[in-house]
Amino acid sequence: MKKLMMLLAFCGVASFAMAQENESYPTLKHQIQTNGFWDNWFIDVAGTHLSSYSSQEHGQPNANKNPFWPGRRSWGGEISIGKWATPVFGMRLKGVAAWDTQVNFSSWENAYPQGGNPTLHQVSLSFQPMVNLTNLFGGYKPRVWNISVYGGIGMHWALKTKDVYDVTTGGKRDYTSPKGSLLTTVGVFNTFNITKRLHINLDIYGNLGENDMDRVASAKTGNRIKTRDLQLGIAAGIGVNLGKVGWKNAPDMDAILANHQAQIDALNGTIAALEAENAALKDELAKKPKVIEKEVIKTVTEFECTSASVFFNINRSVIASKKDLVNVKELAEIAKNKGKKLVVTGYADSKTGSAAYNQTLSEKRAEAVKKALIDMGVSADNIETVGQGGVADLSPISYNRRAVVTLK
Repeated sequence: MKKLMMLLAFCGVASFAMAQENESYPTLKHQIQTNGFWDNWFIDVAGTHLSSYSSQEHGQPNANKNPFWPGRRSWGGEISIGKWATPVFGMRLKGVAAWDTQVNFSSWENAYPQGGNPTLHQVSLSFQPMVNLTNLFGGYKPRVWNISVYGGIGMHWALKTKDVYDVTTGGKRDYTSPKGSLLTTVGVFNTFNITKRLHINLDIYGNLGENDMDRVASAKTGNRIKTRDLQLGIAAGIGVNLGKVGWKNAPDMDAILANHQAQIDALNGTIAALEAENAALKDELAKKPKVIEKEVIKTVTEFECTSASVFFNINRSVIASKKDLVNVKELAEIAKNKGKKLVVTGYADSKTGSAAYNQTLSEKRAEAVKKALIDMGVSADNIETVGQGGVADLSPISYNRRAVVTLK
């Protein structure tokens, strides 16, 4: 009978532990747990090389197409802030500033009659939805290299512009007021993780703007792209991940339930074997003299519960469920009524934390249960506490995050 009662108590422990988070549970490859609003944000800063292609270039055989040609390049910087809503989908807001952009028309036939090299300062701001291709096709897991693609829309402003040919007056003029235009952008964004918080970024992108984005309007019509100003950019820099970084894969509930069912079936088989053993013992008692039978029955009837367990979440010393205190309260009543002492022994699991940390944690867990016993009316003088540190006595490991109350 005593064995049966101990087994039933263990079944109660198992049912509680099944509800707790366990890092060894199977997970789903392509499903993750939802993250909080402040999780997985990032800020990137970078230096950028920007090459501008004017709509006036099309049809000009002498136009130099090299993106690094000094007649079209400029240097600048960019900053972006964004968030990954899932391992695959994210968004960011990116701002770019570039100075002294060259628009060299001097060698192009009939493109810029007065020649010269007009220059402009420019800034842009765009909103860009992003797709992480690495996680999309490979499933989420922490990696060194992630490749993402994006597309977005925004605004471009040509700021102070010098030496621009004015078709109305036939001369050159400077512009000091900003000129805004719509901007469409697409690109490939690479990140190389150095640490959990720090990464290097490489951004390769293209911008499509209006035909006077560079302050030189085009009179051509026809192909939409050919009558628009284009830009190619490449930026490299560094970024910081903010908030909680990464995701936890969602638990595979079918696999978990199947595993738990197997454990329950095994326990049921053990219980059935013990019941058969008890039946055999009853048959044996029936053959004994009546006096002995009465004594044995009395001993079984007066059997006292001598211990109870209280469980805790990982790295916590606050009792996880008040339901665990039901059996503890029975021990408290026995201790008060019969003047017995109680021993509270705290434990931690040995697979997480250092030995020193686990020793302190186990002592705190024992003290938390002692406080609960005092609240139940047990004198503090009749309660002893012991911390056993990190152990691996039970499987799975979460069962060891507990405190045990025992009658002394």
